[in-house]
This record gives sequence, C-alpha cells and structure tokens, in this order.
Amino acid sequence: MAVPFVDLKAQYAALKPEIDRAIQAVVDRCDFILGQAVSEFEGEFARFCEVRHAIGVANGTDALRLGLLAAGIGPGDEVITAANTFIATTEAISQTGAAFRLVDVDERTYNLNPALLEEAITPRTKAILPVHLYGQPADMDLILDVARRHNLLVMEDACQAHGARYKGRRAGSMGHLAAFSFYPAKNLGAYGDAGAVVTDDEALARKLDLLRNHGQKSKYEHVMEGYCSRLDTLQAAVLRVKLRHLDEWNARRRQVAAWYNERLADLPVVRPHVLPDVEHVYHLYVIRTERRDALREFLAARGIGTGMHYPIPLPLTEAYSGMGFRKGQFPVTERLAGEILSLPMFAEMTEAHVDEVAGAIREFFAGA
Repeated sequence: MAVPFVDLKAQYAALKPEIDRAIQAVVDRCDFILGQAVSEFEGEFARFCEVRHAIGVANGTDALRLGLLAAGIGPGDEVITAANTFIATTEAISQTGAAFRLVDVDERTYNLNPALLEEAITPRTKAILPVHLYGQPADMDLILDVARRHNLLVMEDACQAHGARYKGRRAGSMGHLAAFSFYPAKNLGAYGDAGAVVTDDEALARKLDLLRNHGQKSKYEHVMEGYCSRLDTLQAAVLRVKLRHLDEWNARRRQVAAWYNERLADLPVVRPHVLPDVEHVYHLYVIRTERRDALREFLAARGIGTGMHYPIPLPLTEAYSGMGFRKGQFPVTERLAGEILSLPMFAEMTEAHVDEVAGAIREFFAGA
C-alpha cells in the first residue's frame, strides 16, 4: 500500500459539505477583504488558544515579523532563537532590522536548550523566540524564568504547535505574544497561505491590527506606515470550519504516534521524546537514524512518503554564509540534520497505514 507523507484530499473529503458552504457564504457576501469570517475566526481562535486577542495576517512568516515589530523589536536589537528551525524564524527577525543569535537545541526534544540561554544574552538582547518544533512546546518554564530575570520579551513560534499544551497551558498563551502559520499542511491548515498572532496584550493587539493593514485606523486615516498582510476572508472561512475539528484531529495524531512508538520500539531508530506534562500534537513524527538517506530511498521505492525537517543546519545554509557561523558550533543541530526523517503523519491515517510504514522500516533494517 502506498502511504503519502500527508493527505490533504482525505481531510477535504470528510469536510466537503461544510467547507463548500463556508466558501460559498463568503462569495455570496463578497466581503473578501477583512470580512465577517475574519473577525469570527479571530475570536474563535483566541478562545481556542486561551488568550484575549488573535489578529489574522497573510502567513506565518508575517505573523512572526509583524509580532516582533509590534513589540518594538528593530535595528540595534538582538533576538535569541533556536538553531534548529525553518528560516522563517530568523528571516522574520532580520526583516525587522534586528539581529538574531542562535543557540543549540536539546538532544531529546530538538527544541531550544534553555541551559544555553544565559551565555547568549548580550546588552543588545531584547527578546527570546522559542520554537515549538514538530508540535511539542519548548520547555517554557525555564525559558520564561530566564526572560523574567533579564527583562526580555518572549514571543512563541507556535507555527507547528496548534493546540499543543505545556503543563496545561496552550501553545501561544505563555509568552507576551505568539505566531501561528496556517500553511495547508499544518495541523490547522488553510487552503493557501494564512497566519495569526495571538496575545493577551491589548496595546500589542491594537498595533498589530494597524500594522497588517497599511497602518489604517479607518479608511484613508493612516496613523503609521504599515504592511499589506491581511488574513484572506476565504481562508478564514475555511479555518473556522477546521478549527471545530482540531482537538479531535490532534488526538488522532497522538494515536498514530502511539502506534508508531509501539511498532518501532525494538528497531535501531530514535523515536520522539515527549516532556512530562506536555501534550504533543505531532505536526511531524520524526525519527533519527544514521542511515537516514538509505532508509528514505528504501521507503520511497515502496511508495511511502517522507520528509526531512531540516536537512541543512540553518546556520550553515548559504543565506547565512557571511555571518561567521562555523561547522561544529551547533553540534546537536548539525547531528540532527544528518539523521532526522519525518514519517507519514496526518489525522486520517489508519493503523494499517502505520503497519505498512513500520513493516517497511523493519524490512530495511532486517536486510542491513
């Protein structure tokens, strides 16, 4: 049986009548820019995240960038983040005019290692940007403790962690603000690009509302220069439908992960490590093996899709070749880049799908 890495068609088939009605309602109203569905989704997503405000923007990268700008991050500032992340995290920092400082990640969780934060702080440091990678929140108590002692802003990159919990708290509700991406393959995915910033801070929410829409207080009344980064009304309508199913889908993902954990337990791969008191939502199910490339080719030949998140260490990517990063500077991140393999993961996966993937992995190692 072929097993895709992700199956967006299966999800749409299950929701087709609801999705089609929601889209048609927007078309009937013709309120395509900051329409009714946007404000409705913002209220519903804020409640879901257990915060007071959600501000819809065009994509997850803009959520990071505009969130930092709204918080006053700019030229001369530094923001600390994890070396093991997608470039959107760091380019959002750079695009505010600030500089980013990278710290290595925890060997078990692959998230920012809080023990390395203190030594990365300089007089220019203004914020910490932890990434909730693969769907597991970073160790926020330790990060927030460092931030409080040094009077630093904390912005969560929750772009892979919709609905996750850390010690009972939703991802996105622990820092001063948080960014979410609704890229189609996310746990909560739109049918195109979309994103949001969430916060409990009324002043930040007001500024974000201005920044996303040309700095407009009302039409043609511009109180600042802003950006054109509005959550599309059609996307908001889709997201409203999907949000009602998100907790159920995340529970299914945890079941799929449990099946994987059981079937891979005796094989020479490193399975995901979940912190105590954390509710992982498994945006990705990532294993590690030194034979990653050979295993990936073996699975592909059997029609099993996989991914690599991320195969080139971010500090060693060409975009940052002039920044003085060197091999060996981030040993855990660099080791992960050569070993990580993301297995098929989506809420509609069945036990038979997992048996197919795990059986192929077992066959690969049996022939070693």
